[in-house]
Amino acid sequence: MSEMLSHVSAISVFLGIAAVGFLFLLVSLVFGGIFDHLELGHGFDHDLGHGGPGFFSTRVLSVFITAFGGFGAIGVSQGYGIFASSFFGVAGGLVLASVIYFFARLLFGQQASSATSAADLVGRTAEVTVGIPGGGVGQIRCLIGESMIDKIARSRDGAAVPHHSLVKIEEVIGESVIVSPLASSQSSQPVADPTRK
Repeated sequence: MSEMLSHVSAISVFLGIAAVGFLFLLVSLVFGGIFDHLELGHGFDHDLGHGGPGFFSTRVLSVFITAFGGFGAIGVSQGYGIFASSFFGVAGGLVLASVIYFFARLLFGQQASSATSAADLVGRTAEVTVGIPGGGVGQIRCLIGESMIDKIARSRDGAAVPHHSLVKIEEVIGESVIVSPLASSQSSQPVADPTRK
């Protein structure tokens, strides 16, 4: 009877830990990264937060706690002792927390690479992908790092700029750019072929 009671209470403890972790995960998902910016989050993980989510962010920690409780409960239900079940919980928690961490870093990296500032564009050489008519708008494509950026473009002097011409980005205004034609002899920055992937 005492073995059965200890068995049930060990499962209850692990399931309680999993429930607390899951509740904390739901709260952190609803309120975003608010907890990551509190004073508690300015410890050893603070520097990682500016380059993406850190391993000790609230979401990663709550996934670890939830997985720890869940895998620990599975270990106890399979007849393993508390120490072995705790080991399974730690191992399972580390695996799932690592998956969440690397997935979040991947998403953050893609988001960061897709965001370009005006300073990244000004002065760059671009190719006209949709001809710019006199006084009208067209489209240009510019290679920044490994990303191809497409922008609506106007010529600085209002003159027409034909398709496939090389231009220099002079200014960024909102979501569009002001360009000036670039003589082929002045082209110092290679522009990738926009038809190549």
